[in-house]
Amino acid sequence: MDIKALTPHLSVSPQILASELQAVADAGFKALICNRPDGEGADQPSFDEIAQAAAALGLQASYLPAETGKVRDEDGKAFGALLHQLPGPVLAYCRTGMRSTTMWALSQSGITPLPQILEAGRKAGFEMQSLVQRIANGGVTPGDQADASHQVVIVGCGAAGIAVASSLLARSPQLDIAIIDPADAHFYQPGWTMVGGGIFKASSTARTMASVIPTDVRWIKAAVAAFEPDKNQIILEGCRVVKYQQLVVCPGLKLDWHGIEGLTETLGRNGVTSNYRYDLAPYTWQLVQQLKKGKAIFTQPPMPIKCAGAPQKAMYLSADHWTRQGVISHIDIDFCNAGAVLFGVADYVPALMEYVKKYRIGLNFSETLVAIDGPAHQATFMKTLADGAKEKVVRDFDMIHVVPPQKAPDFVRVSPLADAAGWVDVDPATLRHKTFANVYGLGDATNTPNAKTAAAARKQAPVVAQNLLTALGSHKGQAAYDGYGSCPLTVERGKIVLAEFTYGGKLAPSFPGWLIDGTKPSALAWYLKERILPPIYWEAMLKGREWMAEPNMVG
Repeated sequence: MDIKALTPHLSVSPQILASELQAVADAGFKALICNRPDGEGADQPSFDEIAQAAAALGLQASYLPAETGKVRDEDGKAFGALLHQLPGPVLAYCRTGMRSTTMWALSQSGITPLPQILEAGRKAGFEMQSLVQRIANGGVTPGDQADASHQVVIVGCGAAGIAVASSLLARSPQLDIAIIDPADAHFYQPGWTMVGGGIFKASSTARTMASVIPTDVRWIKAAVAAFEPDKNQIILEGCRVVKYQQLVVCPGLKLDWHGIEGLTETLGRNGVTSNYRYDLAPYTWQLVQQLKKGKAIFTQPPMPIKCAGAPQKAMYLSADHWTRQGVISHIDIDFCNAGAVLFGVADYVPALMEYVKKYRIGLNFSETLVAIDGPAHQATFMKTLADGAKEKVVRDFDMIHVVPPQKAPDFVRVSPLADAAGWVDVDPATLRHKTFANVYGLGDATNTPNAKTAAAARKQAPVVAQNLLTALGSHKGQAAYDGYGSCPLTVERGKIVLAEFTYGGKLAPSFPGWLIDGTKPSALAWYLKERILPPIYWEAMLKGREWMAEPNMVG
């Protein structure tokens, strides 16, 4: 038998035999649903045969047949009713398990989020992309009418989405663009480190979404449920259909707060904080000010994450405050990093190590935070040893700054646009999708091997704009992205190690060494971070002004 679990309550399998029912009962199943019509195959037992053998073992059996490829809307409703009535766990079967999975998927419309339905099916070995519209439409087959159609559709109103919309309009003001995002607010996320260090106010990093979307762009305020790139359309929640000629995918990434056991229950209290959330960054500063002695832990999860230097930035700014307050000698600081090195580009490590020594920071590599007990003030890490073995390490804390594991959004990971790891699969230079020629990706959700930073998105947006317009035939020439990313590492209040690099960790300084040597702490780099970069973000990047971000033309 090849039994696949869809949920804890339901599993599916290919055709089962009466002789296999004892094993089914021994596996803990309480009921069966047969979705295969009698007589479909010469080697197929009848439902009555299965039902009699099942009854002898105390299993309930129900018959809900459907022909191959002809699962009706009403079959999904009936399947859902059976799941509600029958004792669980339930095993549903047909010839391969596909019809059973299809009925379950339709029955879950409006109950389980569409990406979760698709992902459960995929894990069980069943691709259900052809069902997305029916599932999104309440389990009912929709009509083919599109609700909207645009030349260019952009998914995501973050830094990448707004920047690429503005870069497109700067080149082609009459372009028909729609941008899709359900959020009400837009955030300058690079500023949250400064909020957590007491330099910025949180309110200075937020604006209404309506105020940053270009006036000539149509805002579709909705959540994406699924992509159908073979039909050049997107399915929104509620089964609204948006068609496009060219698609740009930049929804950012998903912070998986639930990926650490106990974290969501204690965030924002018990000394547990994170600068990766707008409402928690002020709590970081509160904790830093209150701590006079004890243990402070700063964590970094496995890569990739947005702004790989941010976990350290929080730590250095906190340690600098404790140094200025004269309490640093009473505070034990630990940096627990799932990776094997302090920073991925070796040229910047010597300067950072000077601050590690100055602040007496304990470096703990290959340690991943897996659980946290806020009331007990204990954090549990899984440490990978040199021989590959793993061991648990429990650390006490008075304050802990947590960075959650991160991944592509669910609706991206289960889509045809994703690579095997779930990221939008694009060419690293052109940012065009490797399979679908009229799809582009930029920002944090792509699989390009660059640092996931706002600086990277600022460089990527003009490249996508140029290449997309060339594809439409309105412009000429191909642009290439070189992997540029910037990470201003705030090592103390008033000084920054300005890390700038391209693909492969090649240094890419924006300024001459006599002005700013990025491998050393710089007061001028701090001035850039504190005074210059925020207005560049709001008034240049988000408005299509490509100062120091013009695309590199290669053809």
